Amino acid sequence: MDIATVVGTVLGFLVIIAAIVAGGGAETFVHLPSLAITIGGMLCATLIHFSMPQFLGIFSVIKKTLMSRILSSSELIKKMVNYSAINRRDGALALEGELGNAGDSFFVKGLQMLIDGQESESIRELLGLEIQYLQERHAIGKKILEFMGAAAPAFGMIGTLIGLVQMLKSISTPENIGVGMATALLTTFYGAFAANLLFIPLAGKLGMYSKAETISMEMILEGVCAIAEGESPTNVREKLQAFISKGRREEVKATI
Repeated sequence: MDIATVVGTVLGFLVIIAAIVAGGGAETFVHLPSLAITIGGMLCATLIHFSMPQFLGIFSVIKKTLMSRILSSSELIKKMVNYSAINRRDGALALEGELGNAGDSFFVKGLQMLIDGQESESIRELLGLEIQYLQERHAIGKKILEFMGAAAPAFGMIGTLIGLVQMLKSISTPENIGVGMATALLTTFYGAFAANLLFIPLAGKLGMYSKAETISMEMILEGVCAIAEGESPTNVREKLQAFISKGRREEVKATI
């Protein structure tokens, strides 16, 4: 689980709520019609902009972003070098016993193709397609979150305009202006709050996660292809070290 996202979200809610309570009149910030305009309008606009499968798919993408663990570069290189040594010593069929230790479905698929005797060209083609479509799915998820982050403040402003029109139309005494204005501004608050604490940060997190997962999958692809081509464990390690910074390469060598 991505602890940073959970901690940041919870602390963000607590900070805003604490500021509201400390300022007094917390009940003023609870207004269901304003919430319905902001969140309901945002969801409707998102459904218009994207298809239903794309919209529903965002929940699984967010869940994967928060819950999935990506293998670290050093751990991945260590595993790949070990599998290369097993392949050279005992043959590809010996890797069948390592499928349960791979820890990643993409990694397992690559090892299974090695066990099945696939050529490196076939492995590169199939796994390359997996990487490509994963990037496309994540790109769509990121676009949806960014759209929601833009739509929430927009519908918050629409709600404020609706509130102001209603207030000015029904106003009878100057004393009612303050109350009416405060209620009208709530939709702007809801929209800005949802966009800047939830949707925009989640879109950024998904983008970072997608890049990290893509690099991990490309490392697996290159490692599996190198093993299929019969390269030595040393060559496999050197090839995969190209994906990490020079400062970390000595650290990786020390762990292998």
